[in-house]
Amino acid sequence: MAYILSVFAVRNLLVLSLALNVSLILRVLLLHDSQDGSFNGFFFAEQKEEALANKITRLSSSVAPSSSLTMAQGDEDRVINLDHGDPTMYESYWQKKGDETTVVIPGWQFMSYFSDATRLCWFLEPEFAKQIVRLHNVVGNAVTENRHIVVGTGSTQLFQAALYALSPCAEAEPISVVSAAPYYSSYPLITDCLKSRLYKWAGDARSFSKNGPYIELVTSPNNPDGFARRSVVNGSEGILIHDLAYYWPQYTPISSPANYDLMLFTVSKSTGHAGMRIGWALVKDEDVARKMTKYIEINTIGVSKDSQVRAAKVLKVISDNSEGPNEGDSFFEFSYRVMAKRWKQLREAVQQSGLFSVSDFPPQLCMFLNRVFEPQPAFAWIKCEGDIEDCESFLRGKKILTRGGKHFGVSPKYVRISMLDRDKNYETFVRRLSTIRS
Repeated sequence: MAYILSVFAVRNLLVLSLALNVSLILRVLLLHDSQDGSFNGFFFAEQKEEALANKITRLSSSVAPSSSLTMAQGDEDRVINLDHGDPTMYESYWQKKGDETTVVIPGWQFMSYFSDATRLCWFLEPEFAKQIVRLHNVVGNAVTENRHIVVGTGSTQLFQAALYALSPCAEAEPISVVSAAPYYSSYPLITDCLKSRLYKWAGDARSFSKNGPYIELVTSPNNPDGFARRSVVNGSEGILIHDLAYYWPQYTPISSPANYDLMLFTVSKSTGHAGMRIGWALVKDEDVARKMTKYIEINTIGVSKDSQVRAAKVLKVISDNSEGPNEGDSFFEFSYRVMAKRWKQLREAVQQSGLFSVSDFPPQLCMFLNRVFEPQPAFAWIKCEGDIEDCESFLRGKKILTRGGKHFGVSPKYVRISMLDRDKNYETFVRRLSTIRS
């Protein structure tokens, strides 16, 4: 093998030397012709240089195995970062759709702060609101009738707006905010980042026993473990926020439309367009919706119209494809197939390694896709078995970056791993995971 690699290295050097020498000769000829005032030399030199380039390409392709071998070796040694849920998995689908979701916005358009001054949420673009309602009706994952739509810069801003709107102003101390562990790792950070006198993080909902009003965050399917959730605090003064970012058919069977007082959704996990920074809330109570709107007005004076228009186009394409004759090529069919394949690969890798375990989920009928399947969450909640106490550190030693259980309020034997990265990264991850023995 060492001999073969050395031969390839010599061939590469010879090709490079040939290219440099011929290029130098052509440049001398070109300079000579230009001094004579003739452009013929440039024309013929260009033709010769193009022919030479084609020849060099053919020569280079003959030593491609050496380059491929180097790439493969480097690929196995590189760091795989699956800490964040960056949904780049969806890029390939949207690339195939071409210009279907392209939006052209003239420079004079959307210059005003206002979208519709007569609406409760005055910065909500009418077309975006229309497509939100349509998509929920097509998928059947949320009740939209008699609901106010509040748009936000991602579900994070909407979560903050909801805390602001739901917190009592007359209380002597901040209202407690809780969520059942393992909870979304950003909930404590978002809740306490402003040190508000209105609300404060109070930890795991399962151990919460304080009397008085409280806000409980219910994420279903849950981030990080993927299970369906209900409220767990048995209190009469509780106020619920339902984060339904992952209640879409590529992640979990849609059994019935969600019907709660305050529901949060986001474009980033539903369509993969995290960079748009767009989310929406379906709010039953008008006063709560008005206060949420006021918070966003104070915080950012509304939400980008450009992002709303682009999001509306994407949602329309998804609805059109889901209802049209080519349903097999719909976004949700594509996403379902990719997630099913990835979860199969992960379970096989976990079994081959023997050092890890991953949750099993009961299958259910999905009313939208009309098939029975197990949930296939956007994140894998993996446990390191045996003597491994810190799973995050252990996998970091294998050049796999994850988010440890301590960030989610549970044991460090657990880690959250994103299932939404690009194919190359994900396949490298499962291949590496399957070979870990100690």
